[in-house]
Amino acid sequence: MIFLQLFYTFFKIGLFGFGGGYAMLSMIQGEVVTRYEWLSTSEFTDIIAISQMTPGPIGINSATYVGYSAVVNAGYSHAIGVLGSVLATCAVVLPSFILMITISKFFLKYQKHPIIASVFSGLRPGVVGLLAAAALVLMNGENFGTDTRQIIISCILFAGAFLASYRYKVNPILLIVICGAAGYFIFN
Repeated sequence: MIFLQLFYTFFKIGLFGFGGGYAMLSMIQGEVVTRYEWLSTSEFTDIIAISQMTPGPIGINSATYVGYSAVVNAGYSHAIGVLGSVLATCAVVLPSFILMITISKFFLKYQKHPIIASVFSGLRPGVVGLLAAAALVLMNGENFGTDTRQIIISCILFAGAFLASYRYKVNPILLIVICGAAGYFIFN
């Protein structure tokens, strides 16, 4: 039963997850944490952190980790958990694969048509909204802390990393290492 639910859930997320992996995060959390309760909020936050650090798109990495964790948490063995990760990964990629093959045949032919241009103009605000929802999903106690001191320090680290990235074009890998080290030394 969990395998069908995993496939259906991630196929649906892949089908309606416009805007890339970060836009999918709120949808993934809504399904796997809130609806099916396959993972706790803390486990989901850990999966997001791991997905951001590993190579590849965050939506696909998240699906892989969630598929594995959901199956193992349901009482199956680790070997069967690998099957869950493969299934969730394929399910989240399959809609995009099908849509891109279908759309690419028609897009080149009709890309200048006013209706097509209007559809893409309408999708842009939706994508921005999904990205904002993903940012809000990550603003929780697991990421920012639970007491006032932790929240203030986390906000300062966030603002510093944002400024260093946006204004000074500091390498994101360096920022991850610096913020991780700062968090470790400050909070331990």
